[in-house]
Amino acid sequence: MSLARLEDTKKVSTFDLSGTENGFLTELYKEGNKTVAYLTSVKPGMFKGYHLHRVRAARYVILRGKMKIVLYKPGSGEKEEYVLDANTPQRLFIPKDIATGLLNIGTDEAWLINYPDPPYDPDLKDEQVEYALEELEQGIVK
Repeated sequence: MSLARLEDTKKVSTFDLSGTENGFLTELYKEGNKTVAYLTSVKPGMFKGYHLHRVRAARYVILRGKMKIVLYKPGSGEKEEYVLDANTPQRLFIPKDIATGLLNIGTDEAWLINYPDPPYDPDLKDEQVEYALEELEQGIVK
């Protein structure tokens, strides 16, 4: 009998629109095929986004570094920015249907944990919607 169990996790490199690697995602905790928590890494000076979720809200907690979180409500012209810093722990709740971008404004790789609600379900198709900044600024709704 073993005292513990090793479980494989998925780690996926991420890329910006030009194809440059900007960080990675790692699954931290799963229930069945649904991801309850994952780690997002963003390299210094790099940006991830924009995208929104039609079903899921997000809860971000930064563990390392400093990130600017840029939010848009498509079609409304509303924009908000938040800075999350690992030295000042806070949790940011982002409702569904809000486009989100992550900019690493620190000098080191930044890490944040996302606790999506409900958990990420790979069987939901077309739930994540990608946006270009220009589309958000023009008020386009997808």
